[in-house]
Amino acid sequence: MKLYKLLSFSFLIATLTSCTFTENIYINDNGTGKFSVDMDGSALMEMAGDQIAGQMGDNKKDIDTTFTFKKVFEDKKDSIAKLSPETQKQLKKLESYIVSTKISSEKKQFLMKMSTDFKNVNELQDILQTLGTLQKLEGGTNPMGSGFGDNGSKLSYTYDGKKFTRKAVVDEQKKAAKAKDSAGDMSKMMFASSSYIVKYHFPKKIKKVSNPTALFSDDRKSITIQYSFTDYMENPDKLNFDVEFEK
Repeated sequence: MKLYKLLSFSFLIATLTSCTFTENIYINDNGTGKFSVDMDGSALMEMAGDQIAGQMGDNKKDIDTTFTFKKVFEDKKDSIAKLSPETQKQLKKLESYIVSTKISSEKKQFLMKMSTDFKNVNELQDILQTLGTLQKLEGGTNPMGSGFGDNGSKLSYTYDGKKFTRKAVVDEQKKAAKAKDSAGDMSKMMFASSSYIVKYHFPKKIKKVSNPTALFSDDRKSITIQYSFTDYMENPDKLNFDVEFEK
């Protein structure tokens, strides 16, 4: 299957049904770690798994595939060369990301993971917003669905061993423009029943979290917080919080 057909089909899944998006961060003792966003669009497979498998070209075999954005960009280098320097810089941020997809009509499963390693969480600044840049490529689409990451905010992470912060700063002008966009209204309807979950794993025990709904793991080194996808899109600063660690 061609990479772009897979990307386009993933976009279709993400816009036709409720999904669960999970943002994972694993931080090691030295500050390095792994970041991923998982999308579970299995609800549509429950409704129309056989038809979807047929559209993919084979209604008998499951699909289990992995590719890198670096490979995509190599294939599209001529198209990328025509883009602005700023857009090319944004795309380069995605080169290290690996995209894995599992589709099974029998298991009623559609799972996608986009992941990368990082040396410092500061490297992840605005990475979700950068996904929208993919749509500027010829034939390119955002694999997580139209509008994902494009919520009118600048997102950053910080970690110094004593404190972790997730902070989205809302651009009021972009938010106002998005509110007037009819395509934005369509996205609201399509994602109305979707969820956005953050799961963060730290090398130290957590003393406290500024979000009172946070759930702790047994060893108090991990937290899980669930939001509505509507909040993620319309009120991204609701997902801001601080984590303080035990000495």
